[in-house]
Amino acid sequence: MQKPIPSLMLRGGTSRGLYFRGEDLPEDRDAIGKFLLSAMGSYNETQIDGMGGATPLTSKVAVVSPSKEDGVDVDYLFAQVGFLEPIVDFGPTCGNILSGIGPFAIERGMVPAQNGETTVRIRLVNTGALVDAVVQTPGGKVNYEGDTAIDGVPGTAAPVILNFVEATGSKTGALFPTGKRIEQIDGIDVSLVDATMPAMILRAEDAGVTGYESAAELDANKEFYSFVEGLRLQAGERMGLGDVSKSVVPKIMILAPPKNGGVITSRYLVPMKTHTAHAVTGAITLACCVGAEGTIAEGIADKSAIVDGKMEIEHPSGAIGVALSLHDSGNMIEVESAGIVRTARLLFSGDVMVPDWALPQDEAA
Repeated sequence: MQKPIPSLMLRGGTSRGLYFRGEDLPEDRDAIGKFLLSAMGSYNETQIDGMGGATPLTSKVAVVSPSKEDGVDVDYLFAQVGFLEPIVDFGPTCGNILSGIGPFAIERGMVPAQNGETTVRIRLVNTGALVDAVVQTPGGKVNYEGDTAIDGVPGTAAPVILNFVEATGSKTGALFPTGKRIEQIDGIDVSLVDATMPAMILRAEDAGVTGYESAAELDANKEFYSFVEGLRLQAGERMGLGDVSKSVVPKIMILAPPKNGGVITSRYLVPMKTHTAHAVTGAITLACCVGAEGTIAEGIADKSAIVDGKMEIEHPSGAIGVALSLHDSGNMIEVESAGIVRTARLLFSGDVMVPDWALPQDEAA
């Protein structure tokens, strides 16, 4: 026997995932995880028996619920669903999947659409961050068509503007959790930064690569991954995250000078594969690293390319733009605002069929 669970599938930014209402899923986090592994087909690395696409960018899930918090429209719980092994990680959030939260909330009637554009205030459950998503809603309906292009996605679509209201200390409570802007792990210089995503950031050359490799080239370099993973495990301990061997947080970014007019070149690891473009939260965290003085980005970033707080971060598929307002007095640093433009597209609306064993018995009945 199988049970239908209502869902939408959306492309959000450079990722794709299933979006569910919280009321349609079990309440217990472990039970949600069991359900998602079945829905995505993650008991096999091909995800052939589910809705996943067998890559980190296509094995993602958003659970959206009306918020009980005054002034907040919806709560967004993100799940990174494994495919190489059956693991569900609720530790990180995803800024690309976030691009689809506003459209989903409007499509499901959680937020009434305005004529023209609708702002949806979203609480990111995984990290506690607060984001305003501005969605195009001419005539009171979500519009997915437009002329905004983002690198890593073919064609154009309507813009979704994401304004991060709270953009520091997503998991650790501080932009620089160790109190240092640069430090060494096993003799390698790193910056440990937590804006909208905890990350370990290092120079590509210190990891034995150029930083200009394609995602496929880095993924084939097992020695490189073994080296940076060893650093990441220690970074997690230093950032107060504990044993991160079973978590994708902190993420890893390796840096090189820009080549195409941007501010800096980044390769974003997730962490055991390379993002074919760049994560939104990672881009904002890196922008804060670039904007602050005395970090690993010094001497790599071309800060002359920052115009009115706007910077382009080059990645394997092109570039991602971030608008950042940051005040650094030396003793204290304040991120006043961080914004980014993404797009989203509704791919299907319907039911995901899951076997009874993947649901708590009272819900499967």
